[in-house]
Amino acid sequence: MESATLSRIGLAGLAVMGQNLALNIAEKGFPISVYNRTTSKVDETVDRAHKEGSLPLIGKYNPRDFVLSLQRPRSVIILVKAGVPVDQTIAALSDHLEPGDTIIDGGNEWYENTERRIQHVSEKGLLYLGMGVSGGEDGARNGPSLMPGGSYQAYSNIQDILSKVAAQVPNDGPCVTYIGEGGSGNFVKMVHNGIEYGDMQLISEAYDVLKHLGGLTNSELADIFAEWNRGELESFLIEITADIFKVKDEEDEGYLVDKILDKTGMKGTGKWTVQQAAELSVAAPTIAASLDCRYLSGLKEERESAASVLKEAGLSDEGGLVRSGVDKKRLIDDVRQALYASKICSYAQGMNLLRAKSNEKGWNLNLGELARIWKGGCIIRAVFLDRIKKAYKRNPNLASLIVDPEFAREMVQRQAAWRRVVGLAISAGISTPGMCASLAYFDTYRRARLPANLVQAQRDLFGAHTYERIDRPGAFHTEWTKLARKSGTGVGALN
Repeated sequence: MESATLSRIGLAGLAVMGQNLALNIAEKGFPISVYNRTTSKVDETVDRAHKEGSLPLIGKYNPRDFVLSLQRPRSVIILVKAGVPVDQTIAALSDHLEPGDTIIDGGNEWYENTERRIQHVSEKGLLYLGMGVSGGEDGARNGPSLMPGGSYQAYSNIQDILSKVAAQVPNDGPCVTYIGEGGSGNFVKMVHNGIEYGDMQLISEAYDVLKHLGGLTNSELADIFAEWNRGELESFLIEITADIFKVKDEEDEGYLVDKILDKTGMKGTGKWTVQQAAELSVAAPTIAASLDCRYLSGLKEERESAASVLKEAGLSDEGGLVRSGVDKKRLIDDVRQALYASKICSYAQGMNLLRAKSNEKGWNLNLGELARIWKGGCIIRAVFLDRIKKAYKRNPNLASLIVDPEFAREMVQRQAAWRRVVGLAISAGISTPGMCASLAYFDTYRRARLPANLVQAQRDLFGAHTYERIDRPGAFHTEWTKLARKSGTGVGALN
């Protein structure tokens, strides 16, 4: 086969994301071969390529022909379901690949699976990248945020393709960078998704408060979110939220959002993020709260039963009483400020988790560069990320976004509004776990002294775990119960 007829890159796995990414690559001028076990998907993709501009895309119907249609050193992107299907696809392709060829897994894969596969394929002389792809089907087609980690040589082989295919941010370049070694690309994408969980939860709480305490209609909510999208909260998620509130139900009267069952799905990356935070002793309460809310949302029947039982037990709806005294204009502005401050805390938690893992694994992650590549293409893209990029540029060793001078000033300016929103919601019995978790995180982090001294004393009393003192070095243990009895004071002294 002549080199001129060979494709520059291949893509296996032609569900929606795979098709769209393949068409994006072809549209950028890179000839691409595609393959899928279900041959109708190959035909469908080839047909789309013809209809969308006679793009340089060819379909192949078996692994051998697919691999042999690629220029050396070959690079193959696989976009199949995480787990066993990835291993099966690698096995099918690697029989025909040669030393120096590259496999790029573009799925939401557990980072340790990527590290295992890097080691496994290296025995055959193959290179491997685990590449996070964010932006959904629209991003895949028109420009995603890409997070490739693994072999730097593999990245270099396709850097020109990725740079053209990724989302482009004016004055800030393509939304792709080499993340680091091992499974770093998958890990970064995982945390990106955890931050996304937090963002979506916080936005839903803002909606809940505005609707049930402010009494806002969907039309008013659409206008408010559209206005917020022209300011500090400008982002993809705020933009699409405004659009959601505009959509009428085509099957019935009213708005579609009100007809959607209140059960949130998930695919696992948020859970992984919270598990990793716990493993690394990194506090991530906003992200954890968002995950808990997804679990609770799944208990629809239990929640309906609980509402009925507690109403019969005498629990009244405090919302009406609180709502009667609400200044709607002030509430809207307060919620905007509370949402922004809560987001800062959520992103701070995600960034701290990335740094902790980077330190553990020696990945040398550049947090400012990660903020840059998230500015376009991905689900959490936001103007706000430019400020995060600059914060880490000012101080690469920044302990937390909360103590960056600019963000610190903004947190202080917004805390009064933040507290009003949370307090109002609590008074009305409206749950705002994300905002509450963010505020508690802020209040805990900013206090020079916490009641942890008492917890440590308790641990020493029942488990002889020892404690440190603030006035002298060393580890200490006290016979607390013996000394308490000797002193003659205790619970009885209160009677």
